[in-house]
Amino acid sequence: MSILFPNAFAPALVAALARVPVRVGYAAQGRGLLLTHPLPAPDWRGSRHEVFYYLNVVAGLERLLAGPSSPEAVGPRARIERGAPRVRTEEGKPQVSLEVSGRRRELARALLRELGVSFERPLVALCPGSTNSRAKRWPAERFAALADLLAGRAGADVLLVGAGEELDVSEEVARRMRRRPVVLTGKTDLAQTAAVLSVADLLVTNDTGPAHVAAAVGCPVVVIFGPTNPVTTRPLSTLAEVVRRPPDCAPCMLRDCPIDHRCMTAITAEEVFGRAAAALEARGRVPDPSGKLEVAR
Repeated sequence: MSILFPNAFAPALVAALARVPVRVGYAAQGRGLLLTHPLPAPDWRGSRHEVFYYLNVVAGLERLLAGPSSPEAVGPRARIERGAPRVRTEEGKPQVSLEVSGRRRELARALLRELGVSFERPLVALCPGSTNSRAKRWPAERFAALADLLAGRAGADVLLVGAGEELDVSEEVARRMRRRPVVLTGKTDLAQTAAVLSVADLLVTNDTGPAHVAAAVGCPVVVIFGPTNPVTTRPLSTLAEVVRRPPDCAPCMLRDCPIDHRCMTAITAEEVFGRAAAALEARGRVPDPSGKLEVAR
């Protein structure tokens, strides 16, 4: 049996050529004849979170095996581990969780201490890149201004994370900052990134994978949305907050902005800092009111 979550033609072709007896997936991109059990796309796609679009495939499989089912019946469930922060799940918005072992968390702390991080201060991670869309990137100078505000007013240690192909934008952010941050971009694999985020107090990021990882490991996250749709792709968690100032052209879903990137440039460093400071305060990491830093950007 092959359960095809991607909508692309190639995975269905590979499964058919491999003669997998049962092939389940959406009848998208003209591949319906390659599937033994093609599923129609739900009418509600685009108005609900993408989690339910993919759970609908699971529900389709369940219908084949056991009768009636629905995405809600097989929805994700929050797992509250002993000793972990208790997270309330909003009604109708189940939360996905990802467990990081105590050993991995200690290794992450040790790595960060070697790089000069003091856990006596708030630790804020920033992810200024995005691997699949330049339009999703909040300007590097805004991330730098935010980092200076976090270091100055909130007394935070600032950490930059992301994939190797995002190192250029991380280095641009670092160059624009008043004090160089810890740059882990491209230096950790996915498991290490998850562990690092599990010991951070906050992640501020574009609409990227780390936003979902952070929320899943229990790290509050502020996600900056521009050309994409938070209704369908925001982290499915009460720990996630969206910052967005959409113009008439958003969400356009384009990889590059053909005009002036107004969906992102309308969002200021001061606005994001306000959300970040509130998230730190809610976590018990209260910004120091005496540590005011004026940022002229």
